[in-house]
Amino acid sequence: MDDLELNNIQKHWDTLISSAIAWAPKIFTAIVSALLIYLIGSWMIRMIKKLVEKAFIKRNMEPSLQHFLLNIINWGLNILLFIVVVTQLGVQTSAFVAMIGAAGLAVGLALQGSLTNFAGGILILLLKPFKIGDFISTNSGVSGTVQAIDIFHTKLITPQNQLIIIPNGVVSNNSITNFTQLGTRRTSLDIGIAYDADLRKTKEILMEVIQKNQLALTEPAPQVVVTTLGDSAINLSIRVSTSTENFWKMNEELIIDCKEALDQAGIGIPFPQRDVHIYNK
Repeated sequence: MDDLELNNIQKHWDTLISSAIAWAPKIFTAIVSALLIYLIGSWMIRMIKKLVEKAFIKRNMEPSLQHFLLNIINWGLNILLFIVVVTQLGVQTSAFVAMIGAAGLAVGLALQGSLTNFAGGILILLLKPFKIGDFISTNSGVSGTVQAIDIFHTKLITPQNQLIIIPNGVVSNNSITNFTQLGTRRTSLDIGIAYDADLRKTKEILMEVIQKNQLALTEPAPQVVVTTLGDSAINLSIRVSTSTENFWKMNEELIIDCKEALDQAGIGIPFPQRDVHIYNK
């Protein structure tokens, strides 16, 4: 029995050696091929990243979007290279693909809200409804100067020097008013005057105030328009355009100068009041 077992072991060992010798060239070729594919693939990935980065810079793309897209491209190309290398070594990649798909589905379900903000950030950075330095207002009533546009959030600085961080999903899915993009802003300053005032004379006085203001633009032409007959006053709207950076300064100057001009002309600016009639029986 001992001789028989030794013979069987010798036969299995000889078979293993023969198989190893037969497969050695194939294994060596596969390893060398995988190594060459990895080296060439790594070089190609670096070249692709450099070309894409130059294209982003040439198109003046936002730095945050550049960094994010380059990371996505780098990860995608490296995963593809990994699959090609292990395939060259004879490993079945169907399991890897299934695992990647399952992991992507799990991450997507777990980060559903964050992915909404992520998609919103991509849309903002690509479509550029506003940029850093613009003064914007959202329909939720939040206003401020854009300080930074990140992938998930947009940061605003309010006129009171407060930092507001808004999720990009909220920003991209709602209306936005951009006060800076067109380069000019137009006032809509409402002033109420007494009912006994001469409207034509009042409009002339207010127009003279506008024409004396050095910050007011002549095009588009300024307007003084009677808007409503209110409960206590006749309301006029002063509409004047100026450059975006001079808007608040001109708005304040117009309020002060219009008040002084109306006072000098004896035209009253009434406050809400109620007439009470007393009847004696």
